[in-house]
Amino acid sequence: MFYIKASITIVACFIGLQLFSQENFETLGETGLAINHKVNSDYKINFSFRSRYYLYQDNTFNFENRQLDVVHFSTLNLDYNHSISIGVQYRTRESIDGGNNELRLTQQFNHTKKNLALRFGHRIRFEQRILDDLTILRSRYRFALDFPLNGEKLDVGESYLVSAMEALLSKSQKMKPELDHRTTAQIGWLFSEKLKFQFGLEYRFEAFNIQTKEKLFILTSLILKI
Repeated sequence: MFYIKASITIVACFIGLQLFSQENFETLGETGLAINHKVNSDYKINFSFRSRYYLYQDNTFNFENRQLDVVHFSTLNLDYNHSISIGVQYRTRESIDGGNNELRLTQQFNHTKKNLALRFGHRIRFEQRILDDLTILRSRYRFALDFPLNGEKLDVGESYLVSAMEALLSKSQKMKPELDHRTTAQIGWLFSEKLKFQFGLEYRFEAFNIQTKEKLFILTSLILKI
């Protein structure tokens, strides 16, 4: 019952945010495929491919492709609860909507803890976003929570909830420091031991210390273990 109430509360918050409309508001979709491979008990790799597209902008509903991302992460487990990762990402925009292509380097520390059915996660990331005319240094902290929606253990054929809140700070010599905040909630389904599907929403407040831009993301992803 607690899990159901929590799910309803999170969804209600998102609906309320979506109904709050203003000029600096956009809705985007993001569809992704993630492929995970466990090399051994301490080391795993991940490749993901994501497509992002506009659904609502300039007070108009429309579909317009924005970018394509190719991402790789290598993760080393330090112990049962701690891990470190390095990642590289390439974003293609110039040939799609005329924006800047981007090379992104990422360093990450992750701490997880499980309490019965609940799993908590703390993640710290440092990113170097290398664009055509500037480099942005970004720091990120995320607190995440996930749990099965049926009982205390996730079995094949059952669903689960993933939620997170994240704060971001971006700095560059050519721009003022920017603060962002993101809230995410997704429902996932474990189709088999190697296949999961997730669907959810993410609400972003971007550059809220300068001039806030609000964006709602509709997220869909397929996660495959090989």
